Formats: sequence, C-alpha cells, structure tokens
Amino acid sequence: MTVETAGAFAAALAVSCALFAPFARGRSSLSLRIAHPDLRDLDDANWRLPVWQWEVLRAGCILAGAMLCVAAPLPLIGVLPACALGPSVLVRSRAGVARRRARLALTRLLRTTEAALRSGASLPEALRRATDGIDDRLARRPFVGALRAFDLGAPLDQALRTSAQGAPADPRSRLAFETLALGIASRLPHDRAGILVAAVADRLAFEERLEEEVRARTGGLRAQVILLALVVPAIATYLALTVPSLAAVLGQPIGRFVLIPAAALLELAGLIASRRASDGAMR
Repeated sequence: MTVETAGAFAAALAVSCALFAPFARGRSSLSLRIAHPDLRDLDDANWRLPVWQWEVLRAGCILAGAMLCVAAPLPLIGVLPACALGPSVLVRSRAGVARRRARLALTRLLRTTEAALRSGASLPEALRRATDGIDDRLARRPFVGALRAFDLGAPLDQALRTSAQGAPADPRSRLAFETLALGIASRLPHDRAGILVAAVADRLAFEERLEEEVRARTGGLRAQVILLALVVPAIATYLALTVPSLAAVLGQPIGRFVLIPAAALLELAGLIASRRASDGAMR
C-alpha cells in the first residue's frame, strides 16, 4: 500500500508538471522530458492503450468526483485527491498481482530449463524450450529478449543481464537472473549448469513458500485492521443519523473540511502501517 500511494502521488505531481510546463519561462531550446511514473505499472498490468488515454481516464474520474461533490455535501478537498489518485493505486495493485504471478511462472520456467539441461540440451535451447512452454508474459519477456539478442550475436550472459532490467521490479527475480548470467559466463557443462538452475529454482520456491506462510500468518491481522477501518465510519454514520447535534457539527465547514478529512487520513494511515508491516516481514 505504501508503494501504491507514493506512486499515485508521484503520478499526480507529474501530471501537474506536464500541465504547467508550457507556461514556464525559460529558453525555448531546452526540452523537458517527463517519464510517466505509472508507465512501468501500466505495462506490467497489460495496459495496451496510449498513456494520454490513461490520463483522460484520470481526468474523467476527477470530473465525476467534482460532480459528486456538487450534488452531495461532500468535502471537495477529500474527494478530488481520492479520484485523482485512485486510478494509480488501482493499476499499481494490478501490476503487483501480475508480478507475483510472474514469480511463480519463473520458478516453473527454471524447472523446465533444468529438465531440458539434464536431457542433454544446450542452455540456450533449454531456455528456448522452457520459454515456449510458459504463457505468462512478464515471466517470458526477459528470456525472449535475451534469446533474441543471442540470435543476433550477443553473448547470452550479457543479453540476459540487459534483458533482466526490463523484468518485474523484484529483487529475488533480479538475483535469479544475475546467478544465471554468472553461470553462463563461467561456461559450465550441462550437468553443472543443471545443478545451478535447480539451485536457483529451489531458492525461488523457498521464497514463495516463505511469502505464503507470512501472508497466512498475517491474514487475520490484516482482516481485523480492515474490519476496524470499516466499523469506525459505520459508527460515525449511525451517530450522525441518531444524534442531530453531531450531524449538525459534521455538516458545518469544520466538519466537512477538518474532521472528516482528518478521520479519513487516520484510517488510511492505519491501513498503510498494517500493510507495510506485513510487506516488511516478507522482504
């Protein structure tokens, strides 16, 4: 949650800079090149449309939030940032799910590579067979790029290191690619290369089991935090409906612009802290 929220703020800042850049004073020969902070996540989440259409979608969400604030007595300062950051949070969550699937597919790919090596195939041929047998796009992408560069004459270890830079941003996957590149550079025979690939696959499988265990042990805690986060607004709504004086206070500017946004920020901080604790235990 921390990564998604920080990325969403960065996306909103980048959009603001892009909108106000034409009004900035300076030399006309200077060019401003802004890398969209959601570009990597959009690619991992399989967003096939141009980035400007993504920003049109964000603008539509902001417009819908503004219309909702006009139609209902909702705090503008709380609804508009949520509408602006919501698409970035959503796409980063989907990209995270896709990266977790890619880690599982990477383990299967390495197991298939090990089997091909033990049957007598060369390492490039084993990687080619394993890549053709995997459907996950993120898991196949670095190996497809490395094999394409190898076919054009580049050394396989350098091609794998270069192609791994476009892999999902996961330290464990990067470590697996670096280990394979070192083994290729050492020119190991088939049997020892199979042992190396098996060791890398075992390490990834261990990390997967450890992550699943941590998620299982912290699942109850995360559910309790989310339940408490939902109970507090429900109680506040019930009290506002049953206690007219409380409803009057929340309807005043101090309630709509101070109390309700502050409560929402505290709820969000609790969710982020719980998610950060569980994610930190899995690193």
